[in-house]
Amino acid sequence: MIDYLLAKAREDERLTQKEIQHLLSYEPYSDAACRMIGVASELSRELQDNEAEIHGQLAVNLAPCPEECKFCSFAAGNGVFGKSSDLSIEEAVAMAKRFEEDGCHAILAMTTANFPYAKLAPYLPELRAALKPHIPLIVNVGDDCAEHADEIKQAGVSGVYHALRLREGEDTAIPPEQRRSSIEKFLAAGLQVGTCVEPVGPEHNNREIAELICYTASIKPVFSGAARRIPIPDTPMGVMGTIPEVRQAQIVAITRLAMPHSTVATCTHEPCTLAALGGASFFWAEMGANPRDIVERTEEGRAHNIKELIDTFWESGWNIRQGKSRIWKV
Repeated sequence: MIDYLLAKAREDERLTQKEIQHLLSYEPYSDAACRMIGVASELSRELQDNEAEIHGQLAVNLAPCPEECKFCSFAAGNGVFGKSSDLSIEEAVAMAKRFEEDGCHAILAMTTANFPYAKLAPYLPELRAALKPHIPLIVNVGDDCAEHADEIKQAGVSGVYHALRLREGEDTAIPPEQRRSSIEKFLAAGLQVGTCVEPVGPEHNNREIAELICYTASIKPVFSGAARRIPIPDTPMGVMGTIPEVRQAQIVAITRLAMPHSTVATCTHEPCTLAALGGASFFWAEMGANPRDIVERTEEGRAHNIKELIDTFWESGWNIRQGKSRIWKV
């Protein structure tokens, strides 16, 4: 069965949800799981010429968010952050330029889910103008901004990160159909979409993980991948813990195997050598607020800097791509 499923993946044939569940059922340290990781790693490196990328994420704002994602430090109910603050356009541009100068292949501007498009709009042309023409500008924004997808595209944005999260509508106040609708609107506007199977916790079963992997494959994103949940201390979900990196690597690998080969890249978070060995081909450096952190500036907290990410890829046998991003098209 394993030989058959790995051959299907290599031939760019879609795995069914039942087949993905089967792959997920093996212990992550088993011989079968190690074979999955090996084939996914080879496939990922073939699709990207063994050239990893590093992308920079800056947070435009910080605010208690009414969408109440239980896994997020921004959730108003988690009580981590009690006040709102926005970067000035000048501060946002300075962060983006620093990422560019340090060698990032793409720059992502992130907001909390309740940050309105009217407030975001002035940042976009300034960020686009400040970056070199070959550096893609990406956004990670709330569902309301999907109503302005055409305007976001016209402002020079190349793509968006948007994900249907595990147990959307149960662990969040966002209906899952709303997330799917937003992705459809972004794609219809000509924006590229990157996504992820996240945030994986120990309570998630193989069926729901496989179902979400199938959904991400169906939208043919520019990248997919898997991220484990980072517990937010002193919150109800925080006590539930996380999954070990070896399971994270296994899910990353299975996601790579399940994606069409047109989805050239595979992400993970947070960065680790095991996931990179399992096929993760780009990492995020971060500045500003971070939904997995409890400090206002994550560069002073749990964020990884670019040198650390380069070192992690080196430990996993990846080279760093020179030149423009292979993942995002400007």
